Amino acid sequence: MFGRDKARAAARDATGDPEGIGGADPRTLSRSFGWLALLGAILAVGGLVGLVYAGVATLTSMLLFGWLLLVGGIVALLHAVQSRGTSFFWLGVVVAALNLAAGFVVIRRPDVAAEALTMFAALLFLTGGVFRLVGSLVVRGPQMAVTLLQGAFGVLLGVLVLAGWPSSSQYVIGTFFSLALLFDGLGLLATGIGARRIISLVSDRVGADEGGAREAVQPEEPVKAAQEGQDQSRN
Repeated sequence: MFGRDKARAAARDATGDPEGIGGADPRTLSRSFGWLALLGAILAVGGLVGLVYAGVATLTSMLLFGWLLLVGGIVALLHAVQSRGTSFFWLGVVVAALNLAAGFVVIRRPDVAAEALTMFAALLFLTGGVFRLVGSLVVRGPQMAVTLLQGAFGVLLGVLVLAGWPSSSQYVIGTFFSLALLFDGLGLLATGIGARRIISLVSDRVGADEGGAREAVQPEEPVKAAQEGQDQSRN
C-alpha cells in the first residue's frame, strides 16, 4: 500500500492527475499517441507534396469538396424523407437538392469551381482587410499596429489573387489546402511526440518510486523475524 500511494503521488505531481495517468495503462496511452504522431507526419508530408504540386492539390481538393457535397446532399435527402409530414420537409428537400446540384457541378467542372472559389476567397481577403484597416484607424486600440498589419496583408493578398485571376485559381486553392494540411499535421505530430515523452517520464518516475518503496519496506522483515525467534526461545 505504501508503494502504491507513493507511486500515485508521484504521478499526481508530474501530471496533475489524482489517479496517475487517468488510471489507464501507460503503454496503451503511449501507443495511441504514437498513432496520433504518425497521422500528423502523414498529413505534414501530404501538405509538403501539395505545396510542390499545387495544381494537383487544387484539383484533388475540388473533387473532394464535390464528393462531400454529394454525400451531404444524400444524407439531407434521407433526413427529409424521414421527417416527411412536418414543416421542415420541403426545406430539407431544397437543401438536399442544392447540395446534390453543387456537388455534381463541382465534380463535372472542377476547374470552373476552382475559379469561382478563388474569386470568392480573394473578395473575402480584400473586404476583410479593408474592414480591419478602417476599424483599426477608427478604434485606435492597443492592438492597432497588429490589426493594421493584418488588414494590409489581407488587402495585398486579395489584390494579388484578383490580379492573376483566373490563372491564379490553378494554385491558390491547392496552396491553402496544403498549408492547412501541413500545419495540422505538425500540430498533431508535436502533440503525439510530446505526450509520449511525458508518459515515459511519468512511468519511469512511478517505477523508481515503487522500487524505492519496496527497498524501504524490506528491512522490516528481518527485524520481525528476529523478534519472533527471540519470543520462541523464551518460551
